[in-house]
Amino acid sequence: MDGTNEFDTFLAAHKEQLLASGVPELFWPELFRKLKHQIFDAGDCFSLLYVDYDEKQRSEEDPIWTVAVTREGGVRSDNPKEIYLVDHAWTFRTDNARQLLTEHPPLVNRLAIMMGIEQENLPSSVVISKILSDLWKWCNMYSLNAEGMSVENRMPIWYIMDELGSAILHSDEPNCRVLPFIHVTEQMTYSLLFPTENIAEGEQLYRDFVEGVPSDSMDRKALLLPWRYTSMVEESFSQKEASEEYFLAGHIEESLPNLETSTPFFDGNGSLKVYCEYDMVKKYLTDPAFEIVDNSTDADILWMINHFKQYKELSESSPNKFINQFPFENVITIKDLLSIVCRRMADKDHVQDPLQSNPVWLPVTYNLKTELIEFVSYYQNRARKGLDNHYIIKPWNLARGLDTHITKNLPQIMRLQQTGPKIVQKYIENPVLFERSEIDGRVKFDVRYVLLLKSVDELSAYIYNKFFLRFANKPFELRDFDDYEKHFTVMNYSQFQLRHMKCEEFLQQWKIQYPKHEWSTIEEQICEMLKQMLQGACKLGPPCGIGPSPQSRALYAVDLMLEWSDDGASIQPKLLEVNFTPDCQRACEYYPDFFNDIFNLLFLDQENPDVLRKIV
Repeated sequence: MDGTNEFDTFLAAHKEQLLASGVPELFWPELFRKLKHQIFDAGDCFSLLYVDYDEKQRSEEDPIWTVAVTREGGVRSDNPKEIYLVDHAWTFRTDNARQLLTEHPPLVNRLAIMMGIEQENLPSSVVISKILSDLWKWCNMYSLNAEGMSVENRMPIWYIMDELGSAILHSDEPNCRVLPFIHVTEQMTYSLLFPTENIAEGEQLYRDFVEGVPSDSMDRKALLLPWRYTSMVEESFSQKEASEEYFLAGHIEESLPNLETSTPFFDGNGSLKVYCEYDMVKKYLTDPAFEIVDNSTDADILWMINHFKQYKELSESSPNKFINQFPFENVITIKDLLSIVCRRMADKDHVQDPLQSNPVWLPVTYNLKTELIEFVSYYQNRARKGLDNHYIIKPWNLARGLDTHITKNLPQIMRLQQTGPKIVQKYIENPVLFERSEIDGRVKFDVRYVLLLKSVDELSAYIYNKFFLRFANKPFELRDFDDYEKHFTVMNYSQFQLRHMKCEEFLQQWKIQYPKHEWSTIEEQICEMLKQMLQGACKLGPPCGIGPSPQSRALYAVDLMLEWSDDGASIQPKLLEVNFTPDCQRACEYYPDFFNDIFNLLFLDQENPDVLRKIV
């Protein structure tokens, strides 16, 4: 293959990436040449310089290294040869960073020197912890998003460039760009360095660490906190009701039902035909009052696992069909919207510390895209008062603990903000724990209740009171937040061991472990919390709230934890999230009549008081 054809092949694989990254076309041929021949010649033009502070003590913000142009005549932005490959010293994911460092002592030494971390007379574990704390000033991120790639493989990949790349400092007026580049041909990732203006011999290189953020914005100051401290304690950390536009952003268009349609009516002489997309329903809905059918046209009940949006069309073309979803129910099943609707139930008459949760059952939650400044102010005000500042950072559109992090490190939170839409939520630092005798320790656990919604115009909802439990596998400590089995409870989607326990066994153990705290009292609090959550979600109409629909019935899974309050004297349930079309396999295996009881309630108004409890 001749050089022209090779270059065309290179462009076919990389042009889209180059355009998206903003690499000027001027540099593409030279980039191809250097990749093909593995030419790393940045050292011919630039030098790594150690910054000597003499008698002055170096502050946290002072650089250790810098990079200057040392080639005679400098570098020119219009010279097509001035693009350079920068290698990566370390590539990692946050869940395996500590393990990688522990297994590679030479890497620890290299990173410590790069970061200016003292190693003498310190055990390697201490040095590693310091690296993991400081690395948010040094690392960069990319993600893969190829067609057909699993969600797990699309999680952010972090890397630290080699010594030269890592020493290029930040400036609001940069003279170069440094950005990641995935060389598809050899499945390798490099960084690309090129000038954006002419740089004279002896001048230092500067890049913009937060490209694309307006230079005069407060968001820019917040995102630069890993490298440049700014106090935001005087900024407001109060939160406002979001606009309709916010609720609709990114939302698939959804029609509202014709409310003149009456509730579907059946004479009871035959079974209700159920079209379902969920195998557990097909297997466990055995009550003769219901019949599984293969065609949705023939069905009286549509039990879908994908989002349904055509409520107007359904109400007009098939007014006698039920659907297992409500219009705009995403206000409770998407994490950032859930926190907004719950805040509508804040106690405005009760004078309390504004830094505490209100309502008390909702952990303080901020959206890192739209409430970044408010969160930083909240964090810094808590820090000023010496209050706990541990947070859990979650994507609002993923489940199963994916891309979820726990930290009190503000620089880390600011860097995670750049990896996609996320909420930051106050971490429950004093959870009620459960004694697991088989591991000789007290662990975190969460509780899942199935929530059944029958109507929202006249709010009617139940819980399935056979709740479900998930346990951590290691004793809880407010440390080692990268230890999944210590801080997370979702074990059924990973390689970890899942501890099965029915609620009946849990309640027996609970009486022994917490005899002063009746579960019936806690469940009363949980029911009141879920009632208020639904009231908040129905306080406003669509798109800011759940819409009424005579044909709608729904099942959700609510995850919650218990926290000690009043200095350990009482227990407060805390709402974590509400799940759309949850996995009910365990429910069916534990309680084979699970779907029989639920379908009888939702569609025939027949309530089994042994397992169903009305909350509103």
